[in-house]
Amino acid sequence: MDTQIYIAAHRAFTLPQTDPVYIPLQVGRAQAEDLGYLADNTGCHISDKNSSYCELTGMYWIWKNSNAQIVGLCHYRRYLARGAKILTGSEIEDLMRWYDLILPDSARSANPNVYAHYCEKHRKQDLECCLQVMKEQCPVYVPAFLWSLSCNLISMGNIMIARRQVFDRYCAWLFDILFEVEKRTDLTGCDAYQGRVFGFLSERLLRAWVLMQKLQVREEAV
Repeated sequence: MDTQIYIAAHRAFTLPQTDPVYIPLQVGRAQAEDLGYLADNTGCHISDKNSSYCELTGMYWIWKNSNAQIVGLCHYRRYLARGAKILTGSEIEDLMRWYDLILPDSARSANPNVYAHYCEKHRKQDLECCLQVMKEQCPVYVPAFLWSLSCNLISMGNIMIARRQVFDRYCAWLFDILFEVEKRTDLTGCDAYQGRVFGFLSERLLRAWVLMQKLQVREEAV
């Protein structure tokens, strides 16, 4: 299979292994010094949105510019792994014979649920705006989104490996929602951390989307 797993990075780092399926991708390159990696400001891109979209500018770049059959996104400090060993290309391709999507192990917080955690750590109005946009654009997903917010499980980091058609479907759905939320969001007064709002929202949206699909999903450690 043709597999490309992109490593989102905003600073120089040492590749953890030499497996050719792993490709460093500088995210936010439109507003940063060149690190010498493949960059997300080439081809069709939203690199200039990196301060509020985080690694999603890399995800968007992969969606629009990679033609691999299996694609993935990880971080320069976070990888899907078994024990202390990062998944190899051959292991990924073996898994993808049986699964459509590989995600990080579900995480949980000390809060009662995902909604409470978001409201404590981030701005409640952004999550409420996201829900409103979903009601308008794709109301069939609202029950799944509300259910996922009421639980205390989440896949963090926008890390995933997926079959090409699954990745494309997810990105089309996700960015349609986020671009509309962005139009309605005022980030005036936000510090750099809270300004990463669309990266935070996407972590909450992923499970709702997965719940509405007929997919074989595998979780691996980070």
